[in-house]
Amino acid sequence: MPNKNALIICQSIHHGNTMKVAKVIAEQLNAEIKKPSEVKSTDISKCDLIGLGSGIYNGKHHISLFKLVKNLELQKNKRAFIFSTASICYKKMHEPLRQELISKGFDIIDEFICRGFIDYSFIKYFFGGLNKKRPNEKDLTKAKDFALKIKDSF
Repeated sequence: MPNKNALIICQSIHHGNTMKVAKVIAEQLNAEIKKPSEVKSTDISKCDLIGLGSGIYNGKHHISLFKLVKNLELQKNKRAFIFSTASICYKKMHEPLRQELISKGFDIIDEFICRGFIDYSFIKYFFGGLNKKRPNEKDLTKAKDFALKIKDSF
């Protein structure tokens, strides 16, 4: 991506699932990765492409991403992509963040979701967790392919 700047904003809390995906994407896009709490409005303004991702919590992305987006000024000609890890993969869970980004003027160019290991509540005690060893190499290869597709189209 010559003369293009990319930033990945990622909140990865429990097992680092989403950060694994973020690192693969960042490597392909030559992008910096920051937590939402580390992002300043100038970081957004100087980037051509913004990626936002987290695990899915109660059907949507982590609240820190929403707080960040709500505090942004209206954007012009700013492209974004959304990514996540989840116990069950439904892109429908991206819709709340997608709508927030669109309301701030972002053009959503693509989305990526893959399974991530979870072990909370009764799932941990009865099953030892779900999606063990996820994201796996196959998931990370799909994340790399996703990033290359974005890079080629951008």
